[in-house]
Amino acid sequence: MSSSPRPEKGLGFLLADVSRLLRRDFDRRVRDLGMTQAQWRALAHLSRDEGINQTTLAERLEIKPITLTRLIDRMQASGWVRREADPSDRRSIRLFLTPRSKPILDELQNRADSTLTALTIGISLADRHQLIATLEQLKLNLIAAEKAADALTQQGKEDNVRQQSQAS
Repeated sequence: MSSSPRPEKGLGFLLADVSRLLRRDFDRRVRDLGMTQAQWRALAHLSRDEGINQTTLAERLEIKPITLTRLIDRMQASGWVRREADPSDRRSIRLFLTPRSKPILDELQNRADSTLTALTIGISLADRHQLIATLEQLKLNLIAAEKAADALTQQGKEDNVRQQSQAS
């Protein structure tokens, strides 16, 4: 007995496939600029959140901090980014774009626009707006679920510590 198809079935795989294909298409479009995917992704994140610290950027890019350090070393040598010590935390390094990164970011935006045009062929403006709203809601749902899970984990740790201290 087969169950009726659910729209959610395969949603995660579909989102992952679209994301992978989108990155691959954009990577192909910027290859002649001599940039790696890691470099253009880091620049894109920095352009949205300039002054971010290295640890947070590594988390957003889902790479190890040492990998990001090497990446930033190369980007700094190319003159695209600069590092500054965080005035409120000596151990933290904040990242900023340099004026030299402006032309490359403009070119990346032009090529991103071409990728998005190819991505949305045959999709009405209203459907694109609805898709964005739906994806934003999915993101909010996952953020809320993660916070709830983190709170439960923290509560469990506190309960465990309390039980251990009562036992001693």
